[in-house]
This record gives sequence, C-alpha cells and structure tokens, in this order.
Amino acid sequence: MNAGTMTPVQIRQAGLEALHRELGAAGMVRFLQQFEIGKGDYTKERKRWLKGKTVATIAREIIRRRKRK
Repeated sequence: MNAGTMTPVQIRQAGLEALHRELGAAGMVRFLQQFEIGKGDYTKERKRWLKGKTVATIAREIIRRRKRK
C-alpha cells in the first residue's frame, strides 16, 4: 500500500507493525515511551531563555560548550 493513499489510521497501524517487526514488542514500547506530550508554553519560555542574548552571544556559547566536550 502506498503511504500517500493511506488513512491516518492505516499509517499508524503500519508504523506500529514496522516497529514491532524491527524492534520486537519490548523495543517498540521503549521507542514509543520516548515521546510525550510537552508541557508549558514553549514560545514564552524561549523568550525568557533568550532574553538579552544576541546571535553572536549564542554562537559563542555553542562554541564554548563544544570545546568542553
């Protein structure tokens, strides 16, 4: 079946079957547990995290953190 013509239910079922086939039942469950519905308001939090920071400041922080690894 072509994914372009499948319904959302069919896509979900095919995906679960593929996960089960490739990872087994336990692996499928572990994979699915990695996804959760988020909490909070990302836009408001992002504005708070980035308040007063310039692109240059953020770039320096990235470079500094990469050097520590």
